Amino acid sequence: MIIAETDRLVLRQFNDQDTHAIYLLNSIPEILTYIPGEPMSSVSQAEQILNEVILPSYEELGYCRWAVEHKADKKVIGFCGPKFVTEFNEVELGYRYLPEYWGKGIGFEAGSKALEAFPQFGINEAIALILLGNRGSEALARKVGMIERGRDSYMGHKVTVFHKQLSTKTD
Repeated sequence: MIIAETDRLVLRQFNDQDTHAIYLLNSIPEILTYIPGEPMSSVSQAEQILNEVILPSYEELGYCRWAVEHKADKKVIGFCGPKFVTEFNEVELGYRYLPEYWGKGIGFEAGSKALEAFPQFGINEAIALILLGNRGSEALARKVGMIERGRDSYMGHKVTVFHKQLSTKTD
């Protein structure tokens, strides 16, 4: 299911054909510098995340992280979208991209469009949980209009919490 589009990108639900992309986004050390947890070591781990986390969340909540597909090559180059974070009782805007697409405005393009779509899913505010030192993600959060709310901890790591109140209109 397509959630939103920009000139260069399609934000859509992940599906069974995306397991290799999920694996790449969770196994390349450069991408995981500021992500808690160990890198994936097999595609079967990506299948497990898809089948036990992402797809059930689509069913239960109507949303979860969305695949970011590059229109030019039909390749899933990252993810961007909402995830309900139980520990905060809030919805997080999360994003991750393949390194060859960093510095090209993809994060801002996808992040802005994702936040515009949140109200369609009953999400009227969003947070971003960013590990201390991740200046790139902090800059992106600010660029999409999020404001630093303070520091906290998540998954055993110190994070900066960013927040944005979203429009409640669905026009």
